[in-house]
Amino acid sequence: MQIAIIGGGNLGTAIAEGLILSKYCKPTDLVVTRRNTSALAHLAKKGVAVTSNNKEAVKNAGLVILAVKPYNYHDILSDMKTALKPAQHVLVSVVTGAWIEQLGKAVGKKMPIMRAMPNTAIAIRQSMTCLSFADATPQQVQQVTDLFDRLGRTVVIDEKLMDASTVLGACGTAFAMRYIRANIQGGIEIGFDAKTASLIAAQTVLGAAQLLLETGSHPEKEIDKVTTPKGCTIAGLNEMEHQGFSSSLIRGIVTSYEKIGK
Repeated sequence: MQIAIIGGGNLGTAIAEGLILSKYCKPTDLVVTRRNTSALAHLAKKGVAVTSNNKEAVKNAGLVILAVKPYNYHDILSDMKTALKPAQHVLVSVVTGAWIEQLGKAVGKKMPIMRAMPNTAIAIRQSMTCLSFADATPQQVQQVTDLFDRLGRTVVIDEKLMDASTVLGACGTAFAMRYIRANIQGGIEIGFDAKTASLIAAQTVLGAAQLLLETGSHPEKEIDKVTTPKGCTIAGLNEMEHQGFSSSLIRGIVTSYEKIGK
């Protein structure tokens, strides 16, 4: 089955490269569009079809991944709606803030539509992607889930939680980066050079996350394993809490959510 990626920007090309690297499909099964096709030369060299014609791109495709800027998704869909066929295509949008109802109105017909909210770690196939859908069969939902599982981890949610998923999964990347940066700064203050502190901080966070994902354990259970009576870990944790560590994170998440809803 051919996959058409409409919009060969950073996210569109990251998806294409991830699908190739994961062997989800052959390069020849992909077609990627962009006005300036010369910017896709690196994909063309791998065997990916590149074109500036969106209608031509979807002609033989089954999955159509819409990866364009939020401000022009409506015009792009309106222009190519005659080429989209409900019996042939599943439209998958990674456009931030474009709701399924809005996408359907732009297409002007009832067809399988899915929203996908990945994060920037998709570039290394470690994204957390949230999916929601309308008018799609279980087989179509599974197909799209399998695709994004090749690019990280996937969960299907109700569309009303998409804004919340943006905050927790996409904004959350920045929140995690800020924590790591603070860890690095602390590491430098207690004696490490910046390069070594960066390595220790990043790998420690990676290991902690992987521990939860692979064991299904609760964070507090893992915290209990490394906090001993009168120890340095509990002293550090308590000081962070006295300074509002957890509450500031929670308030930051809620503030981002309130902002995205305006």
